[in-house]
Amino acid sequence: MTDKRDLQGDVAGLLLAAGGGRRLGGRPKALLTHRGRPLVEHAVGVLRAAGCGRIHVVLGAGADEVRGRARLAGCVLVDNPDWAQGMGSSLRAGLASLAGTGVHAALVGLVDQPGIGAAAAGRVLGAYEDEKTLVSAAYDGVRGHPVLFGSAHWAGIAETAVGDRGARAYLMAHEARIRLVECGDVAEPYDIDTEADLSHLE
Repeated sequence: MTDKRDLQGDVAGLLLAAGGGRRLGGRPKALLTHRGRPLVEHAVGVLRAAGCGRIHVVLGAGADEVRGRARLAGCVLVDNPDWAQGMGSSLRAGLASLAGTGVHAALVGLVDQPGIGAAAAGRVLGAYEDEKTLVSAAYDGVRGHPVLFGSAHWAGIAETAVGDRGARAYLMAHEARIRLVECGDVAEPYDIDTEADLSHLE
């Protein structure tokens, strides 16, 4: 197991925050208000508190407004002009932005899951071993987010990340190699997708 000091340089946080909130009347998810600030700020704070020293944030819908309103100092902001094609395009853009940075893994979180905090993200991060690592949070044994992809998997993930499936196809093909880290006792993996889901925000 790698110690926390090494994790700062070895694992980057990768936040997918490009969604347009189609079922929310076209409100960009990154700009939904949570605890008085844009949701993207909260999600960045989770990755930072979990132990990620480098954080890349993939923006799409309302990117200029996100830049203007959210406090994202210290983050690398990655534009995804193809965000409307789905999460897969954002994952590809995010992984491409990490190439050549020297990090060996990416801890991937979603902007619309505020019920998943630093405790869960830290558990997944703590399971990192090397560039071949594949780790996923689990909730009552069911795979969820965040996920940690060692850099040896990035090319394969990018090849199969299409539409809204993200890394699902790659993970299904490599299921036997995934280490599941149970997080159901410290997090709730709901998504903010519909008007009714907004009740989860504070």
